Amino acid sequence: MQAVAEPKGQDAPDTYAQEVYRRLRGAWLKVLHRRAPQVARALSDGEAAWDEARYSDHLQASTIWFHLQQIMEENLAIRTSRLSEQEGAPGEDGFLRALTDCPEDQRATMVSLLAEGRLSVGPTITAHPTEAKRVSVMEIHRRIYRTLVLFETMRWSPREIERLEETLEMEIDLLWLTGELRMERPSLESEVDWGLQFYRTSLFEAIPRLFERYHDAVTEVLGPPARDHCCIRFHSWIGGDRDGNPNVTAAVTRMALDRSHDMIVEEYLQALDRVIPRLSISEKIVAVPRAHRDALAGIVETRSTDPDRCAARNPNEIFRQAATAMRQSLGEGEYRDVSAFLADLRSVEAALESVGAVQMARQLLRPLRWQAATFGFRAHTLDIRQNSDVVTRTLEAVWNAVDAAPEPLSAAWSARLRREVGQAGLKALDRGKLGDEAAELMALLHLIREVHDGPDPEAIGPFILSMTRSADDLLAVLLLARYAGFGAERLSLKVVPLFETIDDLRAAPAILRDVLSIPLAARSMKDRSGRLEIMLGYSDSNKDGGYLCSSWSLDRSQRAITRAIAAFGARPVFFHGRGGSVSRGGAPTARAIAAQPRGTLTGTLRLTEQGEVVTAKYANTGTAAAQLELLASSVLRHSTGPTFEAVDPEADDVMETLSSLSQTTYQTLLQHPGFLSYFNEASPVNELALLKIGSRPARRFGAASLSDLRAIPWVFAWTQNRQMISSWYGFGQALHDFRAIRGREGDGALSRVMQDLPLFRLCVDEVEKSLMLVRLDVAELYAGLVGDRAAAEAVFGLIRAEHARSVEAIESLTGTPLGSRFRNAAARIAQHESALRSAHEAQVRLLQRVRAEDGNRHRIQLMQTMNCISAGLGWTG
Repeated sequence: MQAVAEPKGQDAPDTYAQEVYRRLRGAWLKVLHRRAPQVARALSDGEAAWDEARYSDHLQASTIWFHLQQIMEENLAIRTSRLSEQEGAPGEDGFLRALTDCPEDQRATMVSLLAEGRLSVGPTITAHPTEAKRVSVMEIHRRIYRTLVLFETMRWSPREIERLEETLEMEIDLLWLTGELRMERPSLESEVDWGLQFYRTSLFEAIPRLFERYHDAVTEVLGPPARDHCCIRFHSWIGGDRDGNPNVTAAVTRMALDRSHDMIVEEYLQALDRVIPRLSISEKIVAVPRAHRDALAGIVETRSTDPDRCAARNPNEIFRQAATAMRQSLGEGEYRDVSAFLADLRSVEAALESVGAVQMARQLLRPLRWQAATFGFRAHTLDIRQNSDVVTRTLEAVWNAVDAAPEPLSAAWSARLRREVGQAGLKALDRGKLGDEAAELMALLHLIREVHDGPDPEAIGPFILSMTRSADDLLAVLLLARYAGFGAERLSLKVVPLFETIDDLRAAPAILRDVLSIPLAARSMKDRSGRLEIMLGYSDSNKDGGYLCSSWSLDRSQRAITRAIAAFGARPVFFHGRGGSVSRGGAPTARAIAAQPRGTLTGTLRLTEQGEVVTAKYANTGTAAAQLELLASSVLRHSTGPTFEAVDPEADDVMETLSSLSQTTYQTLLQHPGFLSYFNEASPVNELALLKIGSRPARRFGAASLSDLRAIPWVFAWTQNRQMISSWYGFGQALHDFRAIRGREGDGALSRVMQDLPLFRLCVDEVEKSLMLVRLDVAELYAGLVGDRAAAEAVFGLIRAEHARSVEAIESLTGTPLGSRFRNAAARIAQHESALRSAHEAQVRLLQRVRAEDGNRHRIQLMQTMNCISAGLGWTG
């Protein structure tokens, strides 16, 4: 097992990096010698092969080391950024660089965007079933990270350094003893708490850091800003996403709302507890101007549960009295909404400035005001998601309850739907006549209306309709909302279409034109500034058409949608349903945003942060602040160009041709007669259900038909067996055929597109990085699991041949050997490869045994291999 070999192929690390590596490796080895001495001895002897009797120990050791290396890289990245700032250089991606690099002819647009508060970024946390790490394990990882940060301080004595090293060893030992695997599927309550922990541990404190950097950058480049913070608005799907998870009920959604409210209020209470003792300003020493003193006295009088006692407890300290009164009111739930809390914070902040205590205002009150402006009394906006099939069945049940429903999706169905959705009155609905599924959806709509009519209508966000295939799908949601008591003029419920497959992406402009031609839909789906939110699915479109076809379809769809809805006075806000892996839209944040079609970013962007991506980006305060700045500054940078992108006929023609050719090659593979058996047997896809990585009901993850190939197990399968076809297959044949058709002119066209089109460059880079992870010798071991040998050899032969073509295509486009442009990534892969190869070999043997015997010990070890491989590669799927 060579998982701990010194990094090779990288630039020599600085002294600090070497020291961090030495400490982590040393602590890890000490734990191994204590907990798995045979593994430690094999490691010191340089033995690469794993003893089958010690599989569990080998897997545990490798998984822990993979995670320790990720923590080290995170620590080094933040430290490098900090050192760069100390040297006076703006970060490569940040507010200061975005502002200073803005061309003069676009500066007025940027100033207007910031002054009007139109910069708005919405990260959406989902409990997507791609996060295999337990919460307890993530907490240990966070403590290890914080211990590494402590080492950066130079003041420690040798004994104190020794104690810190002992703390590292203790935490790694605890990792070993805790175990990485969930033995029970998490409950919905624990999933909600999993999402909320990121606010407690990092996001709450990251927001003031982010806004301070924004404020300082704007002040330096443009002068004092009209608004001292930009808009980060967090969303969550945890407790709101019921697509495929019938356990998420209206009661669960209410529970999620209550828990997020209670959590964020507790954070404010703790913040005030830290602030109050420091507001010991005596009026005997400094006089507070009359207007400001009256404002503070008004807070004491109206917010305190006992104003006289509050004043008597801290005589002559009106600032402390006011903050104490606010704390009392917050603790008693007396603030009806966050606007009143914000107004009080502003009053205290202004009063501090009036007596010259500017630094107190900035350091004590302003961070809390920024946090309250961001998180409100809800922490995040909880989105709702449901599938269009459920909506159709519910509307059929509702119509049958009030009279008789037409045939679903028939012409009569559409006619009645379009007639009723806009009429003034509807027949009364007796919900007691509905079946369970329909009653549940109607209960959800009633809950949404209740929240919208309450003090915090933004606690619940849009209704995202999965698998939107027609305007009638969207109108059905609006009509059901009307049956739930929403008005007939303009519904507060925002319905967001989710276009997922290649066909749906192509049909999206026509669907939106159709639905916006219905007055009630147009009034309800657009906000008052004309913005219309549209969600785009990366995972299913990739599964449907392959990586290159999916990437181009998403690009083309955004441009076509933007043009289509402009005729209705609407501007798009695209919500990108990305995952962590390339196959599910994963790519470096700044480059992915830069590759978006011009004119589709107007200062606003939403995207999902799924599974292990949430942990990677938001587990620690420094990392979270850096990631949020990268996201917001990238949107700012690319929102000031032309409203519509100039059409490049040659680039469009090249991309359209490549997209079509790659999809043909990809579909040829999927339609091979032996493909389904190969997919199910040459990977652990059926065994994925063993991993307890989500609250969704246990089910068989394999496929009986192409339509059964769901996106997450699809990517998981090709990741675990190191074939990775979902992120590159079809690319090589597309380039080969394009050159064969176009000849020498084709080479010139490809060179120009490579030079001029950010999307194509991004695709080339991500395909190359995916190919770097492919290991055909490992893949061949998995192919050997397929019972039908003729089918296995035929399918694997296609994969092998396309892999060779794709490598050749990448090398001809870039002019360099595969992987040479990404030296750090290549070095990281090389560091992990020996242990990963052993884990793959173990997985293949265990798959054979589990499928033959189904023994519990082998099942647990098989789960460990999935976890280990996911850790080594950086994602589950």
